Amino acid sequence: MTTFAPQPRRLAGTLITLDGPGGVGKSTAARLVADALTAAGLPVHATTQPSRAALGEMARHGTDTYQGMALACLCAADRHHQLAVEILPALRDGKIVVCDRYIASSLVLQGLDGLSSETVWQLNHGVYRPDLAIILNGDPQVIDARLRSRGGHSRFERAEDNSDLESGLYLHVEHDLHAKGWPVTTMDCTTDTPDTIAARIVTLIHHVLQEKNPACL
Repeated sequence: MTTFAPQPRRLAGTLITLDGPGGVGKSTAARLVADALTAAGLPVHATTQPSRAALGEMARHGTDTYQGMALACLCAADRHHQLAVEILPALRDGKIVVCDRYIASSLVLQGLDGLSSETVWQLNHGVYRPDLAIILNGDPQVIDARLRSRGGHSRFERAEDNSDLESGLYLHVEHDLHAKGWPVTTMDCTTDTPDTIAARIVTLIHHVLQEKNPACL
């Protein structure tokens, strides 16, 4: 049986992660949320996974070259490095970190490559638990239409049945995160506009901030 190390101590900042199928609108939502929080005078650090560091760029643009365990190791190594040099320092500074993709995406995409969730968790051993993990999902046909309109960014997104597979797997991942005690919520993005989705996320973030620092809001 796999055992997991105790979670790193909680830091002053707040980690918000956004995951979901390709084409659901994660990157747009992450940008709008970061802009709204910044406009409200809150300290924000917006980032993405894979990161923009060398490891991240290799994983981001190498899905045709790397598959299975090789790609999973690249993504996990990039995540561990990014946590150490970017995300955790921002959290120590008390910032709200809005991360476009996190471990939920690895559980889904590496799952599509045939890896078990236990293997993915082992590779991501000790990662910092978000204060809120948000999964954006929706009707696979609607998501697929958006994805085909903008074009696939990886071999996963170019697959014909990608939206169906990813949407279904994210439902399982939500249960997996819940079982491990992660605060996770799923939002249906089938019909809402990007601005509406971002506003809903901002409201959730304010609730998280209030729970962490009730005297400061």
